[in-house]
Amino acid sequence: MREQLLAAGRVKGIEWRQDALYLLDQRRLPFEEYWHACTSAAEVALAIQAMVVRGASAIGIAAAYGVVLGARARLAQGNDWRQTLEVDLLLLAAARPTSVNLEWALARMRERLARLVDAAEPLAALEEAARGIELSDREANLTMAQLGLELIRKHQGNLQNLFTHGSTGALATAGVGTAQGVIQAAFLDGLVERVYVGETRPWLQGARLAAWELASNGVPVTVSVDSAVAHLLKTRGITWIIVGADRIAANGDVAAKIGTYQLAVNAMHHGVRFMVVAPSSSIDMATECGDDIVLETRDDSELLEIDGRRLDIGIEALNPVFDVTPADLIDFLVTEKGVIDRPDADKLAQLMCRKRLH
Repeated sequence: MREQLLAAGRVKGIEWRQDALYLLDQRRLPFEEYWHACTSAAEVALAIQAMVVRGASAIGIAAAYGVVLGARARLAQGNDWRQTLEVDLLLLAAARPTSVNLEWALARMRERLARLVDAAEPLAALEEAARGIELSDREANLTMAQLGLELIRKHQGNLQNLFTHGSTGALATAGVGTAQGVIQAAFLDGLVERVYVGETRPWLQGARLAAWELASNGVPVTVSVDSAVAHLLKTRGITWIIVGADRIAANGDVAAKIGTYQLAVNAMHHGVRFMVVAPSSSIDMATECGDDIVLETRDDSELLEIDGRRLDIGIEALNPVFDVTPADLIDFLVTEKGVIDRPDADKLAQLMCRKRLH
C-alpha cells in the first residue's frame, strides 16, 4: 500500500527550496494554485495566522522552517543571534494557539539549537532538523494510512461510504494526510464507494480543499452542508466518520475542526464508527483533559461579511475554530505508534511509551 499511496498522491502543499519556504496558498484553492514564498520567520508566522497554510502537521513543519529563516537573518545581524532568535520563536508559537504540533515542532528546533556547538554550521544543522520533522511526518502518514485501512478491512470489509470533515490530506501534512490518508488507502484497496465531505464552515475547508484534493486523487466525492450530517448518516449508509485532530489531551479528548464534536454525537446515535487519525505529536500529555485546551476563536467578520459587505443589522457572531470531542465518543485513535480503541488516559500513556511502528 505504501508504494500505491506514494504513486497516487498528486497534491503537495509545502516546499523548501532555494533558502525559502513555499506554501501552496490554501485561501486561493481550488480556483488558483498560487505558491506563497516566505523568506523570514515573520512571514511564516503571518502565513500561519492568515490561513495560507493550515492543518496541524503542516503548521508545525512550516514553523520549523520559519526557525531556519529566522536564524539566517539573526546570524547576519550579529553574535547574539541565539538571543534575538527567541523573538522569532515566540512569534511563531503565537500564530495558532490550539495546534500542539506547532509547539512540538518548535520544541524540536529548540532542542537542536541547544545541541549546537560554536564550531558547528548552525544553519545547516537547523535546516536538517526541519527537514527531519517534514520527513518524519511523511512516514507517519504512511503508517497511519495502513493502520486505518486495516481497521476498515476488519470491521467492514466490503464496498462502503465514508464521511470526513475538514482538510486532513497532503495540504495539511507533509505526506498523504491523516484522515484523508486512511481514506485514500481504503479507496486504493477497493473499499470505497463514495466519500461524503462536510463543507466545514466558515472557511469551507471541506468544500474547497478536502473535496478538491480527494477528487484530484480520483476518489468519488459528494459535498454537503455541515448541518446535513444527521440526515446523511441516516440515509446514505455511511459506515465510518474519519477525522483528524489538532490537539489530543492526556485523557483522549480531541480538539479538532469545529463541527467534529457534533459528528461524534451523531455517529454514536446512528451506530457509525468514529475514527480519529493523528500523529503522536498531536498528543499533549501535559494537558489533562479537553477542558484545559485553549480553543482559538477568530474574527466575527468571517461570519458576518458576505461578498465583502457586512451584515450591519445589530447582531454579534461567535466564531470558534475548534471544538473538543470527549474521548468516550471515539471508537479508534490511529497514530504512527499504533491504534487505540476507546482511548483513555491509561491507554494514551502506554502508547506514548512505544516506539514508532515504521
